[in-house]
Amino acid sequence: MAIDKVTPAALETSTNQPNFRNIIINGDMSVAQRETSQASITSSGYYTCDRWQTSIGSMGTWTQSQSTDVPTGQGFAKSLKMDCTTANASPSSGNSLVLATNFEGQNLQYLKKGTSSAESTTLSFWVKSNKTGTYIAELMDNDNSNRHINNSYTISSADTWEKKTITFAGDTTGALDNDNANSFTISFWLGGGSNYTSGTLQTSWGSLTQANRAVGQVNLADSTSNEWYVTGIQLEASDTASDFEFLPVDVNLQRCRRYFYSINAAGHSSPIDGAYNRYVSFSQSANKGKWFVQFPVSMRTNPTFTADNITSSTVEGYNYNTSGSLTFSSVAADAGGNLTKNVEITYTSGVSVGNVVTWRWNNSPNASFQFSSEL
Repeated sequence: MAIDKVTPAALETSTNQPNFRNIIINGDMSVAQRETSQASITSSGYYTCDRWQTSIGSMGTWTQSQSTDVPTGQGFAKSLKMDCTTANASPSSGNSLVLATNFEGQNLQYLKKGTSSAESTTLSFWVKSNKTGTYIAELMDNDNSNRHINNSYTISSADTWEKKTITFAGDTTGALDNDNANSFTISFWLGGGSNYTSGTLQTSWGSLTQANRAVGQVNLADSTSNEWYVTGIQLEASDTASDFEFLPVDVNLQRCRRYFYSINAAGHSSPIDGAYNRYVSFSQSANKGKWFVQFPVSMRTNPTFTADNITSSTVEGYNYNTSGSLTFSSVAADAGGNLTKNVEITYTSGVSVGNVVTWRWNNSPNASFQFSSEL
């Protein structure tokens, strides 16, 4: 009996496995480890949807949220929403408003940037806003003096989801570093002063010229009525856009956790068996409990540690040796590495060396221990 040859392509099709053609991580905005909504944003940072950084240079005040407003029938459950709460109708020359995501160079070597075989890339996404007009998308090479290429798209109909597709030529100048540093950035401009809009839009790869970055860009910050939504963002090595590549939920979450990992109170505010034993630690110093944290994936670098909203009201402890409750005082993490860290919680009193102590969240959904190795 003849046996048909099974090619890799046929196997991929038959098993419906993802091939990770989408360079973007969390392009469907489904992961939001930090918060699902953050108000009164006036400065740059990571706020809601993982991997998406908001850069604000004196360009109004914003609420950013993970929204359930999505294009109908496309398979998306979440979008990222920007909502202007304090306007800046007349931005100064250096003002700017950008949503961006960054990439390790070692993950983009197949683009063959800096060679005669450099790959073209196509950016596709769904967008919606009450503010119609011209918007700018930008690719930037951070390894070679911020070479960049920009192109425009138009929101034609107010308050209507529209799919946009932009193809960028490959760059034959300047290879990306083959390491885990920030080599490449994709930016969505939402507003900019004359420092960024007074030149000629840089529609081919070239050296950084600030005035050529956002020419024609509307000012989303000119009214507190303005909102902007985006989802289904995909960048792929191709001259054409393919359908959005949906990844399994756990895969998308783990990819995000390479850059940010949060241990939070959501769903963990009740004791497991009637005692305070959500997390167990062992006292090596008086009034302290050391807790070993193993990250679910290898993080990009040794992460920084932040205790967000951790107080005596949000965390409480218990000493099994004395059957006594403990009052939280402070917390710190050791040097650790990109796989593990020790987090040491200090209590006001009641812990001797060798005691087994535990801690739990005290009905505190906004409290978290955060580990960040963002680009």
